[in-house]
Amino acid sequence: MTELARIWPPFGLTLTTPRMVLRPIRDEEIPAAVQAALSGIHAPGRSPFSRPWAEAPAGELGPNMAQWYWRCRGTMSPQEWTLLLGIWHEGDFIGCQDIEARDFATLRTVSTGSWLRQSMQGRGLGKEMRAAVALYAFDWLGAEVAESEAAAWNRQSLGVSRSLGYELNGTTRVNWGGTLHEAQKVRLTPAVFNRPDWQLRVEGHEATAKYLGIDLPSATPSPGS
Repeated sequence: MTELARIWPPFGLTLTTPRMVLRPIRDEEIPAAVQAALSGIHAPGRSPFSRPWAEAPAGELGPNMAQWYWRCRGTMSPQEWTLLLGIWHEGDFIGCQDIEARDFATLRTVSTGSWLRQSMQGRGLGKEMRAAVALYAFDWLGAEVAESEAAAWNRQSLGVSRSLGYELNGTTRVNWGGTLHEAQKVRLTPAVFNRPDWQLRVEGHEATAKYLGIDLPSATPSPGS
């Protein structure tokens, strides 16, 4: 464990899949995250995000992203937390997968969101990174429900959800970047989760779980889970 991880335990968390490493973004890695976003995430004018942050001018995008990372760290508590996990593929930063919760001790529910550099899309990496946080949520954090949502037109995101077993959970009208959209909500439970045929490797979980106020005996998976 690094000295910084001793001070802020989530910095010691690492999730490893067959093709990727997911871990909280450190300050020295923010430039790589900004560069990945600047390389393009989606087609112009077709933002898949409820807040079109990736369309900010280049001079604003970096400061906005840095402020968001710092805000999420600074407000993290057992009552409300967001883990912003950077995604590394073959040593390159390619995107971000977040997992967040409110009143987790009572609700045992997490929600997720993500973005992936456009040049890396279409390779199954989006499914792999979502599967990683679903595995971590269910098998390590002890979550009972994982929720997500996407614009109804976002077939790619909803296709990932369907392939992992998410069930449709209603629609809602939303202000999506200043425009009216239908958002499709989806919901996943351990009973319907289409688990991948690989094992997730987790490091730094115990300190992170303690920091988030999560009871370790019920959160740590048993062998073969």
